[in-house]
Amino acid sequence: MAWLLSLRCDPHPVPLAWRRLGVAALLVLTGCLAQAAVPAPAPAEQRPEVRIGVLAFTRSEPPQDWSPVARYLNHALPRYHFVLLPLDHEGLARAVRAGTLQFVLTNPGQYVELESSYGVTRLLTLDTSRGSASPSPRTGTIGSAVVVRREARGLQRLEDLRHLTVAIVGTEAFSGYQILAGALQPLDITLSEEDTLLSTGLPMERVAEAVLSGRADAGVLRTCLLESHPEWQSRLRVVAPQTLPGSHCATSTPLYPDWPIATLRSTPQPLARAVTASLLGMEAPRDGLSFTVPSDYQSVHELFRTLHIGPYARLPEPTLLSLARRYWPWLAALLALVCGWILYTVHVEHLIHLRTAALRHALDARKALEERVRQSQEQADHLARLSMLGELSGTLAHELNQPLAAIANYARSLILRVDHHRLDDSAVREAADAMAEQAERAGDIIARIRHFARKRPGSSTLASPSQIARDSIALFCGMLPHPPAIHIEDHLPPDLRVEVDALHIQQVLINLLKNAYDVTHLLPAAHQTLTLRLWADARHAHFAVIDDGEPLDADTRAHLFEPFFTTKPEGLGLGLSICRGIAEAHGGRLDATPADPLPGSRGMRFTLSLPLPSLPDTPDTPPSPAPDSRHA
Repeated sequence: MAWLLSLRCDPHPVPLAWRRLGVAALLVLTGCLAQAAVPAPAPAEQRPEVRIGVLAFTRSEPPQDWSPVARYLNHALPRYHFVLLPLDHEGLARAVRAGTLQFVLTNPGQYVELESSYGVTRLLTLDTSRGSASPSPRTGTIGSAVVVRREARGLQRLEDLRHLTVAIVGTEAFSGYQILAGALQPLDITLSEEDTLLSTGLPMERVAEAVLSGRADAGVLRTCLLESHPEWQSRLRVVAPQTLPGSHCATSTPLYPDWPIATLRSTPQPLARAVTASLLGMEAPRDGLSFTVPSDYQSVHELFRTLHIGPYARLPEPTLLSLARRYWPWLAALLALVCGWILYTVHVEHLIHLRTAALRHALDARKALEERVRQSQEQADHLARLSMLGELSGTLAHELNQPLAAIANYARSLILRVDHHRLDDSAVREAADAMAEQAERAGDIIARIRHFARKRPGSSTLASPSQIARDSIALFCGMLPHPPAIHIEDHLPPDLRVEVDALHIQQVLINLLKNAYDVTHLLPAAHQTLTLRLWADARHAHFAVIDDGEPLDADTRAHLFEPFFTTKPEGLGLGLSICRGIAEAHGGRLDATPADPLPGSRGMRFTLSLPLPSLPDTPDTPPSPAPDSRHA
């Protein structure tokens, strides 16, 4: 006894196991002393009756199943007469309320309800760690087994119970309903008495019978009840089975503490201490009944709190004021965090606004610069065309003089015929047709010149390279009084098209033809012929203007496309520079090479390469060699 007292006075903490062991030893010692002080047993009818209410839940558990407990207490405490009273859930609650019992042996769920409502206090808990390795339905750890017919192959998980009919003892049954309801709640499955629940009542065998008869798709049994009925195991199986440690029983749910034995408020304390001490010393008989120190039933409280049943069925709804009072430090920290986040967000938004405005201003400035560059390019192209027309103005005047002179000659011829009285209808018609033809020729020349000289924005369309080449030759020849012979070698497929501004490509070809004409028109007639060769490879369509003049040296070719570089005394040096810019704007290129790479050969070749629309542009790839006209 002094040792036990020293445990309480020791300033150093004592482990919980040692404290429980000390309490158990003290209770055993108290029981022994009580037994030593008890006189010889009196007849049963003369001893005070002690009633132990027991929750009976199956037909197979008559009161004598708990008889080892009553026999042991009657032997250990002979001055009392212990009686077991099997009662259902409601009957046990009524007996506790009426105070007709001294002790209660029930499941954890009902114990929590009785503890909250009537102040019953647990003394001990059934112990499954001693005795039989395979607990019986009474002494096994508490859980629920969901059973279905073995042929129901589609029911393998608890999630499969959704919208199915489930047989239960009743909603007040701890292992027969409440444990499963708690396990289904995280799965967002709610069993409704109106739709999905079939209450069979006690005994629990009715649940299995409802499943076997087909009235229910599944049933909820107490863990180990199925294993205690071999005739069921061939026809029923457990859904989502989990095997208990050291047992052949299967459960579908988490496990909870076993049954407690509790005392009522009206029970005398000496009697409660004597019973507690006696049951702690009870050796486990063959059926595995034994007791240990009280277990922690907090998990049962959490289950009831989750389901809002039992003592937690009418919990007051929390108010904002109560929550604020309880959690004000956390709320203050959260408010500070939110304010900081708002300030940071406002700051970031302000920076984004400033950066966006700066970027928008830069983009506007860039667009304005690009527009000025575009306008300058258009102006340069226009000036180049006007410069070309200025250089050809003399020939243009001579070309227009021819149809005008012809019209004048026909008019004078008509006057002479009138003077000599030889004018007839056929002569008038002939002269009128000839004058109309010459006038149309002059108008066509003027229209082509006006179209060429017009300042307009570029527009790309699918056009035939062959047609562009022929139109360019016709326009060029129309500008000269004595145009050179231009030989066209067209190796292009008839249906080939390129996406270009046709007028700009005409400008390039006319400029190249004019440069070739300027080089060769003073040479002997054998060297004045110009060649316009057209061919295509896999990626490009090519235009090559070839002359038979003196070739340019490598240094001159290196500067040939630079602005204001020219070999003509009267030239501006802008034509080839503008032509290369037009080629590059179309995704192509313009190159100048000797007509024949052999030393001593004559002539220059200016090649315009334009990408085909169906394939990607590769401007860095040099154009393929032109087909040899000798083998074309």
